[in-house]
Amino acid sequence: MDTQELIILYEDNHIIVVLKPQNIACCPDESGDDNLFDCIKRYIKEKYSKPGNVFLGLVHRLDRPTGGVMVYAKTSKAAARLSEQLKGGGFEKKYLAVLCGTLQKKSGTLENYLRKNSVNNMVYVCTQTEEGAKFASLDYNVLQEVGTLSLADIKLHTGRTHQIRVQMAAMNAPVYGDMRYGGEHAVKGRLALWAYSLSFPHPVTGERLRYIAEPPLEEKPWKFFDVHLNA
Repeated sequence: MDTQELIILYEDNHIIVVLKPQNIACCPDESGDDNLFDCIKRYIKEKYSKPGNVFLGLVHRLDRPTGGVMVYAKTSKAAARLSEQLKGGGFEKKYLAVLCGTLQKKSGTLENYLRKNSVNNMVYVCTQTEEGAKFASLDYNVLQEVGTLSLADIKLHTGRTHQIRVQMAAMNAPVYGDMRYGGEHAVKGRLALWAYSLSFPHPVTGERLRYIAEPPLEEKPWKFFDVHLNA
């Protein structure tokens, strides 16, 4: 990923808020592929002519196929404070998702226990007593239905791996393009899951910040819907 492709929504001495492209990893992984984290480090090194290694703190993650708003820390102090806020519930993360199917209840809260199989990198709904079980909670609100597709606004209360994808698939309404969890309901295409709103207190000033970004509205299946962002 070239630094000229980087879309920066906000930057100061402490944080940088960027738009993560779909199908780009948010940080280095075992694949060795180029990733957003390293791209931002190159950008900072080039722009500010920084010698040696550039510090960048990874505060939260988005799955590789998911696009949207992310914040990274430019100092260790900011990274520590943002991580504390994330653990303490100071972050508000909202997503748009196109679901394959229609939900009988158009809004509600989903609460499950999830466990991750690190061998196949799959996450499963499980019982509370199973080893590795972690509580997962989200709110959803169906905004619009077109045929058998639904546009949903989703607010995360926990940040489990693949959480939205697994919980919605468990409702027989998997995310469009999710061949991993979609099963017989899966529709092939780019994953229609987008982190459109991120809100958190600034790690130094304490000011409440909010950044929003539209999904690729010209692409399928987003173009089937009349999308209005509700930050």
